[in-house]
Amino acid sequence: MKEIELKYGCNPNQKPSRIFMKEGELPIEVLNGRPGYINLLDAFNGWQLVKELKKATGLPAATSFKHVSPAGAAVGLPLSDVERKIYWVDDMGELTPLANAYARARGADRMSSFGDFISLSDVCDTKTAMLIKREVSDGIIAPGYEPEALEILKAKKKGNYCVIQIDPSYVPAEIETKDVFGVTFEQGRNELVINDALFANVVTENKEIPEQAKIDLAIAMITLKYTQSNSVCYAKGGQAIGIGAGQQSRIHCTRLAGQKADNWFLRQNPKVLALPFKEKIGRADRDNTIDVYMSDDYMDVLADGIWENFFTEKPEPLTREEKREWLDQMTDVALGSDAFFPFGDNIERAHKSGVKYIAQPGGSIRDDNVIETCNKYGIAMCFTGIRLFHH
Repeated sequence: MKEIELKYGCNPNQKPSRIFMKEGELPIEVLNGRPGYINLLDAFNGWQLVKELKKATGLPAATSFKHVSPAGAAVGLPLSDVERKIYWVDDMGELTPLANAYARARGADRMSSFGDFISLSDVCDTKTAMLIKREVSDGIIAPGYEPEALEILKAKKKGNYCVIQIDPSYVPAEIETKDVFGVTFEQGRNELVINDALFANVVTENKEIPEQAKIDLAIAMITLKYTQSNSVCYAKGGQAIGIGAGQQSRIHCTRLAGQKADNWFLRQNPKVLALPFKEKIGRADRDNTIDVYMSDDYMDVLADGIWENFFTEKPEPLTREEKREWLDQMTDVALGSDAFFPFGDNIERAHKSGVKYIAQPGGSIRDDNVIETCNKYGIAMCFTGIRLFHH
């Protein structure tokens, strides 16, 4: 197949719409549903991301995309009991490594992942499909599907769930183009390989970056390679835990991603884990309620006459002091940035979210201030010398 006609482009008024190959065949087959323009942008960006994560770590990888940026990305490491609970998979028995990867990717920022497009590095197995079956999602791309897994996915969205199979051996052309305002842009593809060598130039007093931290830094940097810039990514334990995408200011990226990382950790607080939800409250509504409960607007779900809609009994609020005390326990977080940090304020904010390892290109006229701030907190930071803008 050389061409697929689409319902419309980014918006319903943008017609006609299609994807096509100027030479050769399309590397995908649509097994179910009808993908849209944005679905396919998410699918192709997500597939590249998980393919690189698998190559860099040797582990199955998954990502959860929304609006051409990842909401989460992860590799298939085992889940702790607490992680199983905050990702709503504690009732699913033993998961496969691929299912663990998607549970992590989806669970990093469940608010943003709602209605996601999923990318998997490996053949989708039945356990992963059973996990996806319960989530609100627009579609999936993978190199293949177990027969039972395919039938489970085909049944989603009243039979309209988008299922795409991609040829894992497909290699795109070295030069890529796109048209904007009737003008054709052309550039070489970003074929940068992200591995341990990228983290060799450690410029801080603390030179120690252990193997797990290097894996997390690789996850952060590969994630940033396919995230709309400016972007910053916090990672820990084999997954992205906070992604700040598409911000005009570097500090706003760092704050946004840091708040998401904080929320990921706050969900593990005993008070949050013990919230007495009514049985009828679904996962999406629980996610929304938890998000408000952890915020400064907690009375929006705890006020008399309102809490009764969600809980069997009125919970105690999670105070600002309790949140800070809990967040002070978060440590060994890795942080990647797609361009240099221009000021030390980014490091100050990162430190509040437990960042201990940083990878960034370097090259700011204030590098000395950024390094000095890292040294103040014992953070190990490497300069990669490589920018990772993506648009």
